[in-house]
Amino acid sequence: MSRKVTDKVVDNRGTRHVKTIIVGSGFAGLGLAIRLSEQGRGDFLVLERGSDVGGTWRDNTYPGAACDVPSHLYSYSFAPNPNWSRSFSKQGEIQSYIRGVAERYHVLDRHVFDCDVTSIRWNDDDARWEIGSSKGDFTADTVVSAVGALCEPALPDIKGINDFEGEIFHSARWNHEVDLTGKRVAVIGTGASSIQIVPAIADQVAALDVYQRTAPWLLPRLDRPYLLPERLAFKHLPIVQKLSRSAIYAIRETQVVGLAKFPPLMKAFEAISRTKLQVEIRDPELRKKVTPNYRIGCKRMLISNEYYPALDRDNVDVVTDPIAEVKAGSIVTKDGTEREIDALIVATGFHVTDSPTYNVVVGKDGRTLAEVFDEGGQQGYKGSTIANFPNMFFLLGPNVGLGHTSMVFMIESQINYISDALATVDKLGLRTVEVREDAQRAYNIDLKKKMDKTVWNTGGCASWYMDKHGNNTTLWPDFTFEFRRLTKHFDVSAYDTTTAEADLKVVAAQ
Repeated sequence: MSRKVTDKVVDNRGTRHVKTIIVGSGFAGLGLAIRLSEQGRGDFLVLERGSDVGGTWRDNTYPGAACDVPSHLYSYSFAPNPNWSRSFSKQGEIQSYIRGVAERYHVLDRHVFDCDVTSIRWNDDDARWEIGSSKGDFTADTVVSAVGALCEPALPDIKGINDFEGEIFHSARWNHEVDLTGKRVAVIGTGASSIQIVPAIADQVAALDVYQRTAPWLLPRLDRPYLLPERLAFKHLPIVQKLSRSAIYAIRETQVVGLAKFPPLMKAFEAISRTKLQVEIRDPELRKKVTPNYRIGCKRMLISNEYYPALDRDNVDVVTDPIAEVKAGSIVTKDGTEREIDALIVATGFHVTDSPTYNVVVGKDGRTLAEVFDEGGQQGYKGSTIANFPNMFFLLGPNVGLGHTSMVFMIESQINYISDALATVDKLGLRTVEVREDAQRAYNIDLKKKMDKTVWNTGGCASWYMDKHGNNTTLWPDFTFEFRRLTKHFDVSAYDTTTAEADLKVVAAQ
């Protein structure tokens, strides 16, 4: 069935029931769809608001967009790509890889694209989820949220920003119809997207103002094109690529010791970063501006060989004074300086701990996911389930994020857990599964103990890792192989369960 036929079938019928609905088709949702298909579970749909698979790699097409995890590690373990052109892949190549995997595993006909999910509500009487969307209504026995953390752009709350009359767009919604050549441009933000955008446009624009609230720590980007002999070896000797992936994984995993176990070890990375700063920024005043005032690793460590040299250009200015307001054609900082601009690029990241998508999901007691998180903090169990939301699983849920290595590893760990959960439900004839509150509480107490000594909590910075309660609900504070161990099998003993047979007995007794 083609994608077009799938969409037509969905549009032309009333409420459609499927056993499992996956929301989102980035690396996570697509990976689970492939696993379900490989297990012979054909009764599922993937609802994707975009027009293609890929998630963040489909959406982020800004100049210079690339990955900061080596190519061989930033790919599915079951679908190695011997054709990577370089050690750190660019956006277009990653998106092509994801699309190619979807085609190779024949799951595109299980997708409904351009489908914006507007509500996900639990019906306790029927023990199923009711899903509203722009492509009609659905019901499902199980819902899996594969909505990534980097999907909802965060716009700054700045006076007058909506009154700006020039070109304005978020980095994740880049307007390719706008020609920045010769224009006066401002970039707000100095995070992972900004450090790629600034070098990509610096020699094109007439003037570039980079508004910095917090200076990032930068490390060298050890990026290079793969040589032909290497590419031939990857293609014809799969063991070579496998060994390369394993070596990259092992090297990256050693960073956890400094990040989460013994933060003083991060001083070695700080020394590298300070040396890089000293060599690449000639102007002492500028160097002082872009020197971080917190410990390395507290915020996401970034890699670039081009950012500092771009800041050192004559047509680039780093502005550290806070923005007071945006006018029709300028930005005014709190010191009273007004800088005229033609275009404004907002590179201020995403709603990670306060995603608007949390308002869409309504649990068994009538509270939304946003309300549950607001009252008790953003907590889950193994990043995969949340009390009050039976028969619902989360890919990339609370405390699954990483700052040092590939998220694909964590995604595949969760896929193991969730696919085993679905198999357990079938095997035991379960009607509902919901993580017990005491199990979730105990899990989070242990997480917090581990988190308290990490550099993310002790490094003296404010980061998007933290929720409004001051808790780091984003990152995993341990080795990733430990998370793989914890999610190898579905531990049904940590869950409250009901069976269809038990429910029938209750009805009969009434």
